[in-house]
Amino acid sequence: MSKLDEFIKNEGSAFPGKTYAEELLMPVFNDQRDYLFHAMFDINRAHIIMLSEQKIIKEAEAKTMLEGIRKVARTDLTQLAYQPQFEDLFFMMEAKIGDEIGHELAGKIHIGRSRNDMGVAMYRLVLRGNLLQLIDQVNQLREAFLLQAEQHLETYITGYTHTQPAQPTTLGHYFLAIHDVLHRDTGRLWAAYETVNRSPLGAAALTTTGFPISRNRTAELLGFDSVIENSYDSIAGADYLVETATAIMTCMVDAGRWIQDFLQHVTREFGSFHVADPYVQVSSIMPQKRNPVSIEHSRSIASSAYGDALAAMNMIHNTPFGDIVDTEDDLQPHLYRAFANAGRVMKLMYAVIATLKVDEGHTKEMAAKSCITVTELADTLTRDHKISFRKAHTIASHIAKRSISEGKELYDWDTDDINKLINEFASVNIVEGEWEKIISPEYFVKIRSIQGGPSPKEVSRMIVDRKQQLEKQVQECRRTVKALNDRRKALLDH
Repeated sequence: MSKLDEFIKNEGSAFPGKTYAEELLMPVFNDQRDYLFHAMFDINRAHIIMLSEQKIIKEAEAKTMLEGIRKVARTDLTQLAYQPQFEDLFFMMEAKIGDEIGHELAGKIHIGRSRNDMGVAMYRLVLRGNLLQLIDQVNQLREAFLLQAEQHLETYITGYTHTQPAQPTTLGHYFLAIHDVLHRDTGRLWAAYETVNRSPLGAAALTTTGFPISRNRTAELLGFDSVIENSYDSIAGADYLVETATAIMTCMVDAGRWIQDFLQHVTREFGSFHVADPYVQVSSIMPQKRNPVSIEHSRSIASSAYGDALAAMNMIHNTPFGDIVDTEDDLQPHLYRAFANAGRVMKLMYAVIATLKVDEGHTKEMAAKSCITVTELADTLTRDHKISFRKAHTIASHIAKRSISEGKELYDWDTDDINKLINEFASVNIVEGEWEKIISPEYFVKIRSIQGGPSPKEVSRMIVDRKQQLEKQVQECRRTVKALNDRRKALLDH
């Protein structure tokens, strides 16, 4: 007998086939057990309560059903394993409930619903919890950045464009910029939460049911904000997954960019940041090493989170506009892993940033180099000496090029020499006090007090504003979590 014939004989002798069970049903069962177990029972409870209130089942029947569910829900998850007589966790638990209360009565639990609307509801319940948790973690990181920004209102650093030294700014200004990106990341996660936290229950397989159920009541019992009105949309719509994945991906791309900056700042060549000892490792052979592994791992974990979210997106792409619940069994774990890894990034970087030390003297020294205050020379010539900005820019560019070619910094020139260079283009002389301001990073930053600029006073104003925003958002998240917890407690108490 050939291997192919042997395979066909063995696989065709029972259902499900061994390969089908091992490569599909078993992994799906394990994921359902690990992620969806409690959500499944919460949906059962809400559905039974609604059926009783709508007089579809008797109150005594509902009471027996809820007691049976309470007992089965206490099952030790570590003892649950795939069994071939059950297609999935749902049918296994239905059988266990039947063993407790009788299979005829247990069969009534499924009145007016389908695994389709139940499956989508389970996914939404789990995703909303993950979203709220990640929002909380991002908010904590935002707080760390605001605290550090407040400490570094007058810590002068080199700002970069195109990876080249550009202009002086402050570390407070830089950290606040990162915070503001995280703020928008929070907004995107909240938007995803609002899309996710809507109930598909009552859509049944696709077209609702002939039983007089109340879709609004099950939504209320489970803490959903509203019902997805169109029953076809309830089952076919997958944009809640796309929006969730996109929010995670954007957050991780954003994080990866400033994490990359941090890895440069901790190098010996930059020497700006000092990572606290608990978050570095030594080399096995080089005793002097302080490897910033917490930052390195955060960068790679962020990429992993992005990759899992993208995998979920790709799995949705080109699926039919209809029920994809079975496909979602494979898809959802990617999102769960994406959330877990995104949370790891937020927590690791919170620890790094909250304990970060900065070499302020070194950053200030570097902020006076590479001719990065020369923009102020062009501004001064235009503002105070009435030279057109384009001509002033040419003069400033000429002086910067001369400085670089001669290996000088701007502060190496005296006022007389600078005036000689200026006079090659215009009959203008600046006085010594003007030149001292032009070469000063502190002055450069101070006078850039336009809204959003790096002036310590302006950055301080923005920090106060951001703190107030953050506090409101933290409280909103806490209220939402508490309301959901209270709703679930009420559900369990029925």
